[in-house]
Amino acid sequence: MRRLAIGGQPAKWRKVSEPILSIRGLSKVYSGGVKALDDVDLEIRKGEIFALLGPNGAGKTTLIGAVCGLVRPTAGTIEAFGHDLAQDWRAARARIGLVPQELATDMFETVYRAVSYSRGLFGHAPDKGRIEEVLRSLTLWDKRDSQIRELSGGMKRRVLIAKALAHEPDLLFLDEPTAGVDVELRKDMWEQISALRARGTTIILTTHYIEEAEEMADRVGIIRKGRILMVDEKSAMMERLGRTEALIALAEPIPELPSSIAAFPVELRKEGMEICYRGGDGSGKGREEVAALTKALVQAGIDYRGIDVHDSSLEDIFVNLVSEREAAE
Repeated sequence: MRRLAIGGQPAKWRKVSEPILSIRGLSKVYSGGVKALDDVDLEIRKGEIFALLGPNGAGKTTLIGAVCGLVRPTAGTIEAFGHDLAQDWRAARARIGLVPQELATDMFETVYRAVSYSRGLFGHAPDKGRIEEVLRSLTLWDKRDSQIRELSGGMKRRVLIAKALAHEPDLLFLDEPTAGVDVELRKDMWEQISALRARGTTIILTTHYIEEAEEMADRVGIIRKGRILMVDEKSAMMERLGRTEALIALAEPIPELPSSIAAFPVELRKEGMEICYRGGDGSGKGREEVAALTKALVQAGIDYRGIDVHDSSLEDIFVNLVSEREAAE
């Protein structure tokens, strides 16, 4: 494969401590002019869990496919473990595992043979002990002689994970790993992901269950229309973009807000029966301000019968960011 040029010298991107995966200027334009990726830059650190979030059609699966050799980029460079994927794809790919979104496997093959074949596919010698370890960790050992077509949807998803782990990858891609599985299976899978991270495996995941990313990820990237909108530590993103919202139900309607109350970031709603507060950040400042607001209400002689306080979740931040970009276009 030829090296994909994007201008400049690759050497200037290198740091003293190189990331496990480095993507620079990556673009993919399909026939007909559809741009799935648009000048994507991304670095992944060894041992982290990185969540890539974006609406359907944002380019998440195309990005994963480009790294895993399933999609040929139009421009850009991808380096994994110090290997340029355009020049030394096999060496890098042997250390990468992929759990695809779609169930793509031989349904008439047994679980054991399918997982064993995946190990050999990446040049590893047969290892019955490793295959047994993987199958047992995913509660598949009792199903080892079953044909994949006989399994439930959740168990088929586990087989995909087992196939991806058979060759002991250092970097694992999970494309919607818990889609279509029940709550119990989702919990089991996340326990396995935690165990993998504890062993030093680097994990990149996409998920529609953003609360999972909020709980598990170290860093979060948001992608829309093939462009990376933001990449940051999850905690820093929550603190910088998080907000507190409080809905205060009043005991009696008021015609307008007194100046002492209007000084807060509030608005009067529902014909004077509700005050809505939006402010603060992810550091807790908002809740402190809500407490001050309630004291100001008492001092102003305004009685209230209930307060509902809500801090932004990662999903709130994601939805707001994407909505703002859409409104700006």
